[in-house]
Amino acid sequence: MRRTPSPLRVGWRRLAVATEGARERVTVHFWSVVQAVVAAVVAWTVAGGLVQGHDPFFAPIAAVIALNTSGGERGANAVRLLTGVVFGIISGELAIALTGGGYGALALGVGLAMTAALAIGVQRIVIGQAAASAILTVVFAVNFGGGHAGLDRLTDALIGAGVALVFSQLLFPARLVAILRRIEADSLTEMAHMLDVSGRALRRDDESSSQEMVTWLGDLSRPMAELSRARENSRHTVRLSTIRWGDPAPVLAEDEVIDRLILLGESCLFLARTTAAMSEDERHELAPVVSRMASALYTLADDLSSRRARQEAVEGALRSARRFDAQDTGGDPVTTATHLAVEMVATDIMVFAGIRFEEAEEALREDEADLEVPHPPGVPWLPWLPWRPPVDRYRHRWYSWRRGRR
Repeated sequence: MRRTPSPLRVGWRRLAVATEGARERVTVHFWSVVQAVVAAVVAWTVAGGLVQGHDPFFAPIAAVIALNTSGGERGANAVRLLTGVVFGIISGELAIALTGGGYGALALGVGLAMTAALAIGVQRIVIGQAAASAILTVVFAVNFGGGHAGLDRLTDALIGAGVALVFSQLLFPARLVAILRRIEADSLTEMAHMLDVSGRALRRDDESSSQEMVTWLGDLSRPMAELSRARENSRHTVRLSTIRWGDPAPVLAEDEVIDRLILLGESCLFLARTTAAMSEDERHELAPVVSRMASALYTLADDLSSRRARQEAVEGALRSARRFDAQDTGGDPVTTATHLAVEMVATDIMVFAGIRFEEAEEALREDEADLEVPHPPGVPWLPWLPWRPPVDRYRHRWYSWRRGRR
């Protein structure tokens, strides 16, 4: 009879998971926070030196807002912010000229600004900035006699957006390949977790574990949607940003990798679904195979830039698929479908790791065939600078330590 964990142990485990999640989020976005802080100080310094007689409070705000988005969208975000400010100032000044001030000017200015922004079909940030700019223009003009409030705010917005553009497009442009690989790693982790849960469900063979597996099937849609969205953003950035100054080949190659990853996700779903229809004996036989496939996916997710990790994942998936394929299906359609699902997952893992599809298919048929995974393409440090800092061996040591803990 299984012992129920104590509330203290459950609470401590949840706290540890939450702490680890917080640490990973801070680590991922720490450099973006540093850039936003420096950009705010620079924008405030520049605006204070160029514009006399007013407090340049909006310049650092504009810089931070423009940079507060994903790497591939920061330049576009700066332009959106500036567009909203222009709409708001023009609407606010027009409302004051027509009504002379007061509540009517405020209502008319906000309404005109938001309507104009909606009419051209812009994003929510433009609509919000247009309304805020109209409010500040009317309030400063009426309550404080700030006849130049709109012009000052426009100047601050130009400076803040300009600083954000310099940071996002010249000094620290988006490392699109690194962004895509981070999202790929998240997707692989979700797939691995799903198969891990499925493997444990096959061992326990109880109702609660089956329900847990269904929950993870639904959760897989989130990282896959993020992956598709990130790929679309990368294509947009390739067309419009300073990535054009360099070589777009790494980003385009990573787009092809994402296509393979989507196929791998579909194969994992197919494998997890077929397990629910198997008999109890077959489920117990399949459990270690599913768990080993999850382990291969965890290895891939730990370090996508490591050839050694990819080789280890390919060898693990290939051994598991060969061992399971040797078992007789007995003509049962469910068992046959499960064998096919295992082969699909193993094949897609190998193809994602860099093996050609024909070689992967042949390796599954030949017991002695060995595969050599090619070196994965390096991640450019900057779009226009192919140099990379020598951190690969340190990163590999870190991921090896993490795999050991798991």
